[in-house]
Amino acid sequence: MSGPREDGRCRRAISILSELCQKKSLPSLDLDTCREFLLLPSDQSLIISEPELSVSLLAVIVIVCGLALVAVFVFLFWKLCWVPWRHKSLSSHLAVLRGEAGDKDSMADKLKDSGAISFLEAAVKISHTSPDIPAEVQMSMKDHLMRRTRIQRQTTEPASSTRHISFKRHLPRQMHVSSMDYGLEPPAVAEQPTSIGRIKPELYKQKTVDADDPKKEAEKTCGKINFTLKYDYENETLTVRILRAFDLPAKDFCGSSDPYVKIYLLPDRKRKFQTRVHRKTLNPTFDESFHFPVPHEELASRKLHLSVFDFDRFSRHDMIGEVILENLFEDSDLSRETSIWRDIQYATTESVDLGEIMFSLCYLPTAGRLTLTVIKCRNLKAMDITGYSDPYVKVSLLCDGRRLKKKKTTIKKNTLNPTYNEAIIFDIPPENMDQVSLLISVMDYDRVGHNEIIGVCRVGVNAEGLGRDHWNEMLAYPRKPIAHWHPLVE
Repeated sequence: MSGPREDGRCRRAISILSELCQKKSLPSLDLDTCREFLLLPSDQSLIISEPELSVSLLAVIVIVCGLALVAVFVFLFWKLCWVPWRHKSLSSHLAVLRGEAGDKDSMADKLKDSGAISFLEAAVKISHTSPDIPAEVQMSMKDHLMRRTRIQRQTTEPASSTRHISFKRHLPRQMHVSSMDYGLEPPAVAEQPTSIGRIKPELYKQKTVDADDPKKEAEKTCGKINFTLKYDYENETLTVRILRAFDLPAKDFCGSSDPYVKIYLLPDRKRKFQTRVHRKTLNPTFDESFHFPVPHEELASRKLHLSVFDFDRFSRHDMIGEVILENLFEDSDLSRETSIWRDIQYATTESVDLGEIMFSLCYLPTAGRLTLTVIKCRNLKAMDITGYSDPYVKVSLLCDGRRLKKKKTTIKKNTLNPTYNEAIIFDIPPENMDQVSLLISVMDYDRVGHNEIIGVCRVGVNAEGLGRDHWNEMLAYPRKPIAHWHPLVE
């Protein structure tokens, strides 16, 4: 029984001693004792630090492999993410610069100048640590900076007032100025570099339409008329003497005319005179006198109207032209007989004097407010059987032929020379002033029937004659009321 127990104990002691020798836990154990006890050969060395070396070697290998993996991961991230993203940002910036740049070839020729290149190189500071920017991108950036230094423009759009909302609501869609994009430049047009800064005279030439307009041609060939004026202060009578006419146009097939003259002292059309008809002549001599009874204080407001006709026995008489003398005291005081020569103006129908209207225009650009003040009318056409009218003025705001708004004055009863002094206000933004016009209509009020139009006049950029001049004068002198007399037309 004791034999197996002792054998087991010996084996256990040997194993413990072997572990102590290998770990070298006891200081009394030396290397020779361990060799003898373990029966090791003398030439074979016992490596006590082998486990420690294995652990250290394994740790070094793990650290080296980890650093290698980190390096590979960083390299792959730089290749797959950073480089494509950077190229994408550069390409988008290049596209923006291309949209703003003009002709690249012409600008590249300009950049050859040493001064321009030095300025651009100073303005564009490229970091030496960053990857090289392609030459195409650098050229586009230089092109952009050159254009910015050459053209410095500021476009500001005034804020729309709430008073203008109703006006813009009536405008056509294509006329909404606020929807226009001022930031986008028109597509670049190929232009030679030598044309920069050069004046093109063909852009400033006005078309001459005198030779192409038949009306203008007819005005040059209507001839002249000679007449005299004299006023008798005792009898208060104006004497008009028609002397002769020269170079009248031919109205008949035979190359001649049968002229005669009608004489009116406007605004009175009830009293008229007419000369005799002279057969087959273009240079008739009339030498006839006519008398108009008129007070001296009314002469300043009267107009002399001469209408030259060609007599035709079997059809309607053809009108050759007319002469209107607005200022009877233009050449003298009429105390003595004064000879007057006038060009016969082309006309197809006899004009009717409907009267005149005086109004003033004033525009405030900052407030976007147009004020039309109707002052008075004179010598209006009689529309009632009593010889008078009941006039009022209606003002319409037009845009491309469409009426946006209308306003009117009060009615003046039984008069041909009404006085109003009433202001009519329209709210118009400054950017729309070149798109609108005003139609001023003088109406005759009728309580029973339909109101009739006595006459109209129009003012605006697209108007003719005095209406256009009055509008342009208002725009040239803002915040200043400017008044003019305007003749009424049908």
